[in-house]
Amino acid sequence: MTTPASEVYTHGHHESVLRSHRWRTAENSAAYLLPGLEPGQRLLDVGCGPGTLTLGLAARVAPGEVIGVDRSEAVIELARDEARRAGAENVTFTTGDAYALPFEDDSVDVAHAHQLLQHLQDPVAALAELRRVVRPGGLVAVRDADYAGMTWFPQDPALDEWSALYHEVTQANGAEADAGRRLHSWALAAGFTEDTVVATAGVWCYASEEDRRWWAGLWAERCTESDFARQAVAHGLADEVGLEQLAAGWREWGEQPGGWFAVLHGEVLARV
Repeated sequence: MTTPASEVYTHGHHESVLRSHRWRTAENSAAYLLPGLEPGQRLLDVGCGPGTLTLGLAARVAPGEVIGVDRSEAVIELARDEARRAGAENVTFTTGDAYALPFEDDSVDVAHAHQLLQHLQDPVAALAELRRVVRPGGLVAVRDADYAGMTWFPQDPALDEWSALYHEVTQANGAEADAGRRLHSWALAAGFTEDTVVATAGVWCYASEEDRRWWAGLWAERCTESDFARQAVAHGLADEVGLEQLAAGWREWGEQPGGWFAVLHGEVLARV
């Protein structure tokens, strides 16, 4: 199976996106998986981005081998640089297609994908591909945000408009912004059974002054500088003036005392 020709990554790899990706660790983004990891396991991290989460998982399974896969050669180079700086010797990174992974059947103990399925036009096919490469008894672990489940205070019309626009852009891309709530059903459609799937939820919360400003600042940049902004214009869903207004709204919200933002994630651990 090959990647659909029209497959689009909504976020792209602008620095505001990579800044968010580099913040992710095994502890804050894969806590649901950590009890299932053991030293010596072979782990595949699909959609690894710049690799900070991958390196955290690698520390948990060392001396086991960890392979990070992403379709972007540029971001794979960033991940390799990150691994060199960290001195991580059990990690390699390579380009690859989530629909056609360059690995044999039953060749890894764990296949992990964080915030990947929400961007794919056929997430069930990708889940089936993760299942293919995992040995009997191994784990497929996926976690995705659910944009309609995000909540914030104080309420702000600009953030409401941002949420609506994000859903419109992902829909135009053939992707699913509210993937988190669908992971359980997608796993069943990919061939897992109810008795092999554990579905849970996790949350990122940005409430301290520092965290709130950081989160608001990166989304303000994404609204004007990232692929999300370019796609919104290309699809005829927004113009540059409107995007600037959304960015200003994010920055204003980020300065509100007592502000709070929660990102809901769906999580699935599926036993092969």
